[in-house]
Amino acid sequence: MSTEFTFSIKSISLDENYRPADSTRITTNFANLARGESRQDNLRNALKMIDNRFNALAHWDNPTGDRYSVELEIVSVDMDIAGNDKSFPSIEVLKTNIVDHNTGERIEGIVGNNFSSYVRDYDFSVLLLDHNKNQPKFSIPDNFGELHGKLFKYFVDSQAYKQQFNKPPVICLSVSDNKTYSRTENQHPVLGYEYQPNESSLTEQYFQKMGLQVRYFMPPNSVAPLAFYFFGDLLNDYSNLELISTISTMETFQKIYRPEIYNANAVAGKCYQPNLKNSDHSLTQIVYDRVERSQLAIQQGKFAEENFIKPYQTILQNWSENYAF
Repeated sequence: MSTEFTFSIKSISLDENYRPADSTRITTNFANLARGESRQDNLRNALKMIDNRFNALAHWDNPTGDRYSVELEIVSVDMDIAGNDKSFPSIEVLKTNIVDHNTGERIEGIVGNNFSSYVRDYDFSVLLLDHNKNQPKFSIPDNFGELHGKLFKYFVDSQAYKQQFNKPPVICLSVSDNKTYSRTENQHPVLGYEYQPNESSLTEQYFQKMGLQVRYFMPPNSVAPLAFYFFGDLLNDYSNLELISTISTMETFQKIYRPEIYNANAVAGKCYQPNLKNSDHSLTQIVYDRVERSQLAIQQGKFAEENFIKPYQTILQNWSENYAF
């Protein structure tokens, strides 16, 4: 294969002093929190929510509920194409680290969690929208998500990834509001009850092209299931504390951004249909602008089109056709 991509990985702490870098997608959960007048309060409150949820789930040998805290790193991945010294911000994820205040130990958590990608913005907010303009029936373009999926797999398989991280990523997302989920009898001590969707979603199919499978679990004292995307064996490849670090982090973000689902006042039953118009929910004390986020996704998709897809179209197409995972 003549074309080679090289990845450079940088990380920065996500704490109450965090300010988004210029290359960060500003619709990303953590970046959206860190803007405006309430930025520091938003971050402080969100981090406190994460720690409280972690200790509630990791309740053994933790009588006062303050044994652990979670430290978050934002991991930014830039990609260089064909050695031209021009890098493109390919993806951004979160890495969790767990501090045990009883032992003083710092335990590595999970990389992934939140998933941010300019190329995904292009696929969903530019390519998919353009493809369906003036069409009587919604359809998916040919090879939709294939380039993005191959680039992601190539990154996870790269030396850059393996030198930095010990385990494959786990990405945790909201459930889809146009699917119905049924509770099974399978129950995990930390992940909780497993749910099954009535059909596959476009997001599932998109992540499948990234090499990821999905399972849905509703952790103890949660009100709705979360979608966990992973390689390998989710239940056996990760420790309970690692899984709790992902649950506590991503459930907190979902309570802020999807309160109708994740901060609902009623718990999901055996048969569950998420509803973004559900008025019976509580709001957190954290300020965000959901409308702005959806508008920015289109801008960010166009940024990817102009700075990545169009300039390197031939190179990317040739590489994608020859890439085998």
